[in-house]
Amino acid sequence: MSAIHNLPSFDPFDDASKGEDLLPAGTGDYIHVRIQKRNGRKTLTTFQGIIDEYNKKKLIKAFKKKFAYNGTVIEHQEFGEVIKLQNELCQNTCQFLSETGLAKDNQLKVHGF
Repeated sequence: MSAIHNLPSFDPFDDASKGEDLLPAGTGDYIHVRIQKRNGRKTLTTFQGIIDEYNKKKLIKAFKKKFAYNGTVIEHQEFGEVIKLQNELCQNTCQFLSETGLAKDNQLKVHGF
């Protein structure tokens, strides 16, 4: 019989502290967009690094209205407030952030698949 091996766990925030071009949260230089696969076809999109001047709950409300997906703001120990959205909304939300002037294209760092 073949042996069953445990799959390695995946931490979507692991690469936030690595590399020269990645800066810590709250600096406002980069907004890290991470796509995390949950189970089956379901995915989760997280945003980290949006400066505190913007009300994240109102931003989620705008995302809900525009894309019809649910989202929430969570408090991460290391990275501060992180926005979590259902489904893989990377292209749509990045375009929305660019159009509204919240971020420039060169400020968005996409991680994941």
